[in-house]
Amino acid sequence: MAWSSSSSTPQEKHDVFLSFRGEDTRYTFTGHLHATLTRLQVKTYIDYNLLRGDEISSSLLKAIEEAKLSVVVFSKNYGNSKWCLDELVKILECKRTRGQIVLPIFYDIDPSHVRNQTGTYAEAFVKHGQVDRAQKWREALREAANLSGWDCSVDRMESELIEKIAKDVLEKLNRVYVGDLDQQIAKYEQLAQLQHQFFQSIPSHENWKSHQATVQRVTELKMERSVRMLRMSPDMLSHLGQSDNYNYF
Repeated sequence: MAWSSSSSTPQEKHDVFLSFRGEDTRYTFTGHLHATLTRLQVKTYIDYNLLRGDEISSSLLKAIEEAKLSVVVFSKNYGNSKWCLDELVKILECKRTRGQIVLPIFYDIDPSHVRNQTGTYAEAFVKHGQVDRAQKWREALREAANLSGWDCSVDRMESELIEKIAKDVLEKLNRVYVGDLDQQIAKYEQLAQLQHQFFQSIPSHENWKSHQATVQRVTELKMERSVRMLRMSPDMLSHLGQSDNYNYF
């Protein structure tokens, strides 16, 4: 897990960079998304530094460059932050020069407000005044808002939405999560070992059957893990027959 408490804190290698407006989503949507990505073993860079100046730090620029995918959480006050806008410009630069994947998320904000700088985004640019990089910010907002992403205003449970977004990130990274199966396999293997020890101390047909059933379950879970890792479709598995043991989809 890659956490940041200050711009100089060393970070682990990461796959995903999270760009967000802290006061809007740090302890809500973005925090929950980060937790879900971590559970799915996606190494994610999130900057929890609360004290930010006007200029984006060099370490943060490097973190953006090293990411394979950037998630940009647009919220009502995202446009108020020069730091966030500079992050966005850098992210889109990496999209063009490094092939970085960019996934916009619109949280409690209409995508058209981001695209056209209306509403709170219009107010933000009034506050920014005539700064040199304002045009780059506007272009970056338009470009990002036109990318395929997620609109959180759709009527659904936030927890369900976050889970779907995290799975979307996995797919875009060409990754497969098997942590849930690894946990089950480890538990059944421990159970099989205990059952074998019990059988050795008290040999019986019933104890042997229980042990063999557990070993069979471990085999099935390992097969399911392999199928998931290979992304094998049902058609590719048709030669295995119609056994329920291979119904993993």
